[in-house]
Amino acid sequence: MGYKVAVVGATGNVGHEMLNILHERKFPVDDVIALASSRSVGREVSFGDKNLKVRDLANFDFKGTDIVLSSPGAKVSAEFAPKAAKAGAVVIDNTSHFRMDPEIPLIVPEVNPHALKDHTKRNIIANPNCSTIQMVVALKPLHDVAKIKRVVVCTYQSVSGSGKEAMDELFNQTKGVYMNETPEPSVYPKQIAFNLIPQIDVFMDDGMTKEEWKMVVETKKILDPSIKVCASCVRVPVFVGHSEMVNVEFENEITAKQAKEIWRAFEGVTVVDEDNELEYITPLEIQGEDDVYVSRVREDISVENGLNFWCVSDNLRKGAALNAVQIAELLIRSR
Repeated sequence: MGYKVAVVGATGNVGHEMLNILHERKFPVDDVIALASSRSVGREVSFGDKNLKVRDLANFDFKGTDIVLSSPGAKVSAEFAPKAAKAGAVVIDNTSHFRMDPEIPLIVPEVNPHALKDHTKRNIIANPNCSTIQMVVALKPLHDVAKIKRVVVCTYQSVSGSGKEAMDELFNQTKGVYMNETPEPSVYPKQIAFNLIPQIDVFMDDGMTKEEWKMVVETKKILDPSIKVCASCVRVPVFVGHSEMVNVEFENEITAKQAKEIWRAFEGVTVVDEDNELEYITPLEIQGEDDVYVSRVREDISVENGLNFWCVSDNLRKGAALNAVQIAELLIRSR
């Protein structure tokens, strides 16, 4: 049986990846519809060897659509996801709008597939934040064995997490510096080329940014509400690929060697960390890859039952589009 699948936000970075991954993974589709705003109507996007003409989201009738993969921005999802769900489609939404709604499951298939059963309350499933996804995939098998008490994470997040305009800004600023031009920030509050920005999303009353808050509350909802999380999120001049340095405190003893053995047996994680070599992985090397990559695994001697590791992932794939398609695969297997 094939499914009718609509991709909302089909002209964006994540929308393009959703279409690519649906085709790569041979998702059973009879019909794929590319949807975007009126200004993109008539443009063509690729689905395998086919070109799809973009249709107007505002005028689209979702009746008869089985699955909607949605990544158009939170305000747009807030309006159109409930309409699609009411028409009978299951919406897998990549925006932040529905993530903390108690009636809507927040899913990472390797971590909490059991939560999928709750999707029938609203016919909407939320895709977590990109930085949260890669971290909880790495944490899940360790938590099952040694139980996590506290996580301190520093992220180094690529500009593709802010969309195409941010990628253009990094490119143009970098080129401009070499031409003795003064960079003019537009997407970001400060120059991103040759710089780091310790602010992702808006600041909250307690001094955290909203991105840091998302990592705290989403980890608790997906993995375990008892886990304490301290996150610091930094935007870096990298086009694709998020990196994280993660420090974990466990209730029970776990060694670096044990952790690597656990990860090697866990689907979705690749370990690049040989015991006899100082080997590690970088975001440039994992672009286009599906797994979460872990390296620089070592014990933290400053705390009992502590572990440090470096974690990288393609934020457009596992951090967004791939996770959404994996949820769709989980959904059709459960029917």
